[in-house]
Amino acid sequence: MDATTLDTAAVARWLSETLDGFEGPITATKFDVGQSNPTFRLDSPSGQYVLRRKPPGVLLKSAHAVDREFRVQKALADTEVPVAKMHLLCEDDDVIGSAFYVMDFIEGRNFDDPRLPELDNDQRAQVIDEMGRVLAAIHSVDINAVGLGDYGPDGNYFERQVGRWTKQYRASETETIPQMDQLIDWLAANIPTDDGKRTLVHGDYRIDNMLFAKDRPEVVAVLDWELSTIGHPYADLAAVIMQWQMPPGNEGRGLAGIDRAALGLPTDEEFIAAYCKRMGLPGIEKFGFYLAFCFFRMGAIIQGVKKRALDGNASDPERAAKLGTFVPMFAQAGLEASTRG
Repeated sequence: MDATTLDTAAVARWLSETLDGFEGPITATKFDVGQSNPTFRLDSPSGQYVLRRKPPGVLLKSAHAVDREFRVQKALADTEVPVAKMHLLCEDDDVIGSAFYVMDFIEGRNFDDPRLPELDNDQRAQVIDEMGRVLAAIHSVDINAVGLGDYGPDGNYFERQVGRWTKQYRASETETIPQMDQLIDWLAANIPTDDGKRTLVHGDYRIDNMLFAKDRPEVVAVLDWELSTIGHPYADLAAVIMQWQMPPGNEGRGLAGIDRAALGLPTDEEFIAAYCKRMGLPGIEKFGFYLAFCFFRMGAIIQGVKKRALDGNASDPERAAKLGTFVPMFAQAGLEASTRG
């Protein structure tokens, strides 16, 4: 069975045995989002749920960590960070062929274009401000109080991450990309001294990984926690700015070249300043490193998506192959970011 299908009968049997109040049968509808871990809406007589699974086939070590996604969202249930209610984690591959978890289905609006064309200027400003508020809430979680103190190792987060994603990139490398090699060398030589900041980080924080209430600019759930860990908060902040520096439209989903003031959208500097105010920070030095790192990490992630497409394990093979062509662009953008303050 491939990544686009789901054995609904097997899922229904398992839920009948493990989830209180569940009543089958179920029908499954695959979401278009979720390149890494295929995600399905489950409809049943007892309600609607969401199932998120590892893709089948041979996978990179430590990738597609649905068990970590489940753990972190369960731990955040009573915090200021909005997440869906977690129900069950199944780590028995014999049920549907790979590990999966089941959570509540939440009604909400999902924006995949940061230009927010469906909103007016005031609403756009409110949505982006809410995005900043939730980011600060993630970085303000008392990780020890919620049981996440061991969710990531101690030490220099960026040193660890550059090493990890370099290994992941090399494992999925399909051709030599000179810009990527240059960026890897620059990052390794310019890792900031560890400043002791250690918070929960989402790892892929962007507007299309959030659900907003239908009738107000309020986040009702932050999604896609696969890359979350304990690390440095500036990586999440820089990830937002990285996304905005991409070309606008369906592929880049960024704000490059957009007159943000005319749309009621903040500049990069204004968003960073608002974050710093919420976190009690005077500012952030050498932001170019954090931005370059985010471009590199995204390039490595997309290279992995491309490799899975070539191997036949991608959730959406056609889109995955197309995404893979963007790796050199991310690498070049990372090199350009490295020259900024």
